Amino acid sequence: MDDKLLHTADRQRIIQELVPGKQITLAHIIAAPDPILYQKLGLNPEIDYSGSAIGIITFSPAETAIIGADIATKTAAVDLSFVDRFSGTLIITGMVADVEMSLKSICSYCTEKLAFAVCEITKT
Repeated sequence: MDDKLLHTADRQRIIQELVPGKQITLAHIIAAPDPILYQKLGLNPEIDYSGSAIGIITFSPAETAIIGADIATKTAAVDLSFVDRFSGTLIITGMVADVEMSLKSICSYCTEKLAFAVCEITKT
């Protein structure tokens, strides 16, 4: 048997795919995170994050992150730290109550108006 064929026969092939759906797969609040987390996330170092929280939410389809960002900023005094319309990730920062209010508003809108399957909001 050809060595090249043997080598490829020993490889494991993994196929990854995204199945489009209408869903929020993660909605989480990190209350009073360690300051190093803001730096590791690449968030604006000029902002004073003391006493604040980080809200993370992921959407499918990914473009829904844009709608989520709009709802978040209209709901409470939060900062948009990261919006990715390609991965469906939204990260917001602000006071814990504001981040929580924004995530609840986003989840409510997606459930009621867009008929999304929505996970519960978790908090650490």
